[in-house]
Amino acid sequence: MITKMKFLSITGPVEEIDRVVEQYLTKYDMHLENALSELKTVQDLRPFVEANPYKDDLAAVNALLERAEGLNPTAREGISTDEARTLIANVTASLKEHTERLESLQTELAQTNEYLEKVKPYVGLDFDITDVIDMKFIKYRFGRIGQDYYRKFEMYVNENVDTIFYTATSNRDYVYGVYFVPISTHEKIDAIFSSLHFERFHFPDTVKGTPYDICKNLSDRVSSLEKEIEDCKKTISDVISNDYQKLVSAQAHFSSLCKNFDVRKLAARSKEDDETFFILCGWMPSDQALAFRNEIADDKNIYSIIDDDHGNIFSNPPTQMKNPKILKPFEMYTKMYGLPAYNEMDPTLFIALTYSFIFGWMFGDVGQGLCLVIGGFLLYKFKKMDLAAIISCAGIFSTFFGFMFGSVFGYEDIIEPVWLRAGEAMTTLPYVGSLNTVFVVAIAFGMGMILITMIINIVNCIRAGNIGDALFSNNGVAGIVFYGVLVLAIVLLMSGHKAPGAILLVIFLGVPVILMAFKEPLTNAIEKRKGEEKKSVGMFIAEAFFDLFEIMLSYFSNTMSFVRIGAFAVSHAAMMEVVMTLGATANGGENIIVVIIGNIIVCGIEGLVVGIQVLRLEYYEFFSRFYKGNGREFKSYKQTLNENAA
Repeated sequence: MITKMKFLSITGPVEEIDRVVEQYLTKYDMHLENALSELKTVQDLRPFVEANPYKDDLAAVNALLERAEGLNPTAREGISTDEARTLIANVTASLKEHTERLESLQTELAQTNEYLEKVKPYVGLDFDITDVIDMKFIKYRFGRIGQDYYRKFEMYVNENVDTIFYTATSNRDYVYGVYFVPISTHEKIDAIFSSLHFERFHFPDTVKGTPYDICKNLSDRVSSLEKEIEDCKKTISDVISNDYQKLVSAQAHFSSLCKNFDVRKLAARSKEDDETFFILCGWMPSDQALAFRNEIADDKNIYSIIDDDHGNIFSNPPTQMKNPKILKPFEMYTKMYGLPAYNEMDPTLFIALTYSFIFGWMFGDVGQGLCLVIGGFLLYKFKKMDLAAIISCAGIFSTFFGFMFGSVFGYEDIIEPVWLRAGEAMTTLPYVGSLNTVFVVAIAFGMGMILITMIINIVNCIRAGNIGDALFSNNGVAGIVFYGVLVLAIVLLMSGHKAPGAILLVIFLGVPVILMAFKEPLTNAIEKRKGEEKKSVGMFIAEAFFDLFEIMLSYFSNTMSFVRIGAFAVSHAAMMEVVMTLGATANGGENIIVVIIGNIIVCGIEGLVVGIQVLRLEYYEFFSRFYKGNGREFKSYKQTLNENAA
C-alpha cells in the first residue's frame, strides 16, 4: 500500500531555520520541495544566496582528525560554535611547528625518491663519478637512448665518430649509460646524439662515489626520512589526542550545521516590515503531519499550514510504499519496473501472491521446494538478500504443488498426487481433442488473471481521473466486456454447453469493439478536451483497423503466453524422469550420487529459468495492463542524513 501524504509549509523567523531543521526535520519524515517552485503565486519571495559559513570549519576539523591514528571516539559532547572554533584554532597553532617540519620532510622524501629512481639505472657503472666530473680534456654525458635509436647508433654511427658509449643497464624501451668525447669535438657528437633523441641526466657536481654508492646513500636517506616522518606523525597524533574527544564533538557539530544550512537551497525567504521569514515546503505522511502540528502548537516562533487540496500544489506527491515485513522483499520487483505513482495501486501484494503461486506451479516438487524454502530463509537471515526471501516464499508454493503433483525430488512413487500427475493427466475438449490437463488449466488461469488485471486498471484509471481510458481502452470497461464475453463463450463451448446466442454475441462483442475504435473522440468528449488535428475518414478508419488488429492479436498472444506455466510443470517432470533414468543401474538399483547431482542441476538451472519466466509474465502480461510505475520516491531529509552518515 502507499502512505497517504499531506503537503505542509513551515514558516518562522529566518534565525530559527537551523533550530527547526535540527529539532523537527531530524525527527519527522519530510520530503522537501523547492519552496520557490511551490509558491509561485506568492509575491516577493527570494532564495537564500549566502555561502555556507561552516564548510571551512568542517574542513579544518576533518584535517586535524585525519592525523589522529588509532583513536576511537566515545559519546559526543555538546559544544557551541564559538567553543569549537576556538578549539580548532588552538590545536592548529600548537601543531604549526610540527606540521611545517612534516611538510618539509615529506617534500625532501619525494625529491630523494625521485632522484633515487633516476640514479638506479646507472648502478652498472663501476667507476667513481667524481673522477669523471674532474676530467679536463674529455666531456661526458650520462643519459638514456631508445632501443631503436641505439641499434642505429651501433650500426651507422659508432665506428665513424670519436666517442665511447658505456652501457649501464637496459630494458625493453631504453639503454642507459654514458658516452665520452674529446672536448674538441663534443659539439658535433652532442648534435649526433641529440638527433638520436638521447636524453641527458645530470649528476650534481657535489656527488661522490660510484652509482652503487650513491644509490645506497640515497636509500639510507629515504629510510631515515621515513622514520623521521613517522615520528613526526606520532608527535602530531599525540598532541591531537589530548583534545581528540572535543574535536570529534566539534566535527559532529559543524557537520550538522553544514547539512542543516544546505536546507536553505530548498527554502524561500520573505520580508515583512523589518523582519525576514523563512518558508519550507514538503510532503509528510499524514499521521506524522498531525503529530508535527500538535508538537509545534506551543512553539510560538514556528507556524505550519497543511494543504489538503492537492490541486493547488505544483508537485506530485512522492510515493512511500508501506507493506508488511513479509512483502518487503517483493518491493524489489516493483521498483525494478518503476515506483507506483501516488494515485496508483501498489502492486507489491499482487506480485507477491502471483509470482510465488506461478513459480510453485511451474516448479512443483516437495523436496526441491523445501530446499528453496530453507536455503532462501538462511540466506535472507544472514545476508539480508531480498531475492533470497522471494525464493523462500516461492519455495513454499513449490512444496505445495509438489504435493499436488505427487513429486518428491523427482520420485513419483513415494506419495500419491493430491491433484494429478503433471506429465500424464489428459483432458478431452470439444473441437480440439486431447490436451494435457495442466495446459488447459494454465490457459484458464491466464484468462482469469487477464480479467483481474483489467479490473485493477479500471480502478487505477478512475483514481488518476482518466475516465476515457477506464471506459474505452482495451484494458478498460470495453475491453473487459469484450474479453469476458469471449472467455465465457469459450468456457461454455469447451465444457459441452451452448454458447450465447448470436445476437447477444454481436452486441457484447461488437459494441465494445466500436467503443475501442472510437476511444479517442469519445474520451475527448467525456473529458471535455480538444483533440489533435482532425483526420480524414479514411485515415481514421485505417488507424482504427490496425489498432483493433493489434488489440485482438495481443488478447490472443497474452492468453497463449500462459501455456508456458503448464509447459514448465510438464518439463520439470520430464527432466526428473531423465535424471532417474541416468541414475538407474544395470542390476535394477539406482546410483544415489547421480540422482543427487541431477537434482542439484535441475534445481539450479530450472529454478533460474522459471524465476525469469515468471517475472516476464508479471511484467509483460500483468503490469503492462494496469501499471505505469512513473512515481517518484519519497525521500525525507532525515533519511538523507542517515544515508550520508552511513
